[in-house]
Amino acid sequence: MKYFSCTTKIVTGMPAQNVLKKLDFDKIFIVSDPFFAKNGVAQGLGQQARAYEIFDNVTPDPTVLLVAEGTARLQKFSPDALVVLGGGSAIDCAKAMGYFSGREIPLIVIPTTSGSGSEVTDFSILTHDGVKHPLVDGALRPTMAILDEAFVSSLPPALIADGGFDVLAHALEAWVAKNADGFSDMLALQAFQTVYWNLSDSFAGDLTARKKIHTASTMAGLAFTHAGLGVCHALSHALGGAFHLPHGRLNAILLPAVIGNNVSSARYAALSRAAGIGGSSDAMASRNLKNGLIRLRTQLKLPATLAAAGVDPTVLRQKQDGLITAALADPCCETNPTPVTRELLAQILKEASGIG
Repeated sequence: MKYFSCTTKIVTGMPAQNVLKKLDFDKIFIVSDPFFAKNGVAQGLGQQARAYEIFDNVTPDPTVLLVAEGTARLQKFSPDALVVLGGGSAIDCAKAMGYFSGREIPLIVIPTTSGSGSEVTDFSILTHDGVKHPLVDGALRPTMAILDEAFVSSLPPALIADGGFDVLAHALEAWVAKNADGFSDMLALQAFQTVYWNLSDSFAGDLTARKKIHTASTMAGLAFTHAGLGVCHALSHALGGAFHLPHGRLNAILLPAVIGNNVSSARYAALSRAAGIGGSSDAMASRNLKNGLIRLRTQLKLPATLAAAGVDPTVLRQKQDGLITAALADPCCETNPTPVTRELLAQILKEASGIG
């Protein structure tokens, strides 16, 4: 039996402050990237309620200890809503805090980057002892997502590039995942083709393109929270925990290698044709999809290999067995379209490593 639901209310076309004012909360607890606490934006959101407290200790790759610290403060303040302002790390941190607090309170998410899709998913990625652990539970899905395009209008190009490839990876892996169906395919395709054809313009500063990609990020989140992900994300989580590289950048490095090694060309070929990339045979369409992503990666000035991203080849060799073991334990492998083996993961790592 399959089911599809979107329990998160998605709000567009209104500034986040105005939305919070209309919601009329008494006390809100705000989890914020430090940047938005320092520039006063988080405080401006807090002032839409009668009382507020801000937790701005969020760091990239939030740890279990950080979540425990935030959860204790959340419980002590006892708000009637939890609001999060930031990128994927802040959102994952807040989702876990709400989950472990034992309180059933609304979770309002205001994403400030276009990539994670976490504002509509059942996932939270936490780090412990250098390993990323995906927490997956329907209770993690936010109550509301406010897509305020003002927050992405001035993002630096590097964040646009990293986030954009995260969306592409979400959409592509959802398309081929075991649990994919017509509903998730519709969202995955729309997200993939929107980002594929608009990411270069967004990178160059086109605000219309950025608005489209901000929406597409949420679509891809809806797609993969229902269909699942695969080996690209399993390896990206393992590598991210070990080398602390941006998640989207790792996806950009891994995704072409995944296409070339993961599954027969038919499903990738279908996405290639549906997205307007095409190819006269399945093999050619799949190859065109892979090469198109490589060209896009180059245009966005992203590294082509792990070595080019700063990963020491000697350290990568030393850690490879542990990385593969961690990836095999990742829940994303459960919905990969083909059985995941050590040999498959080793081959993808070899192609993505840049090691001769």
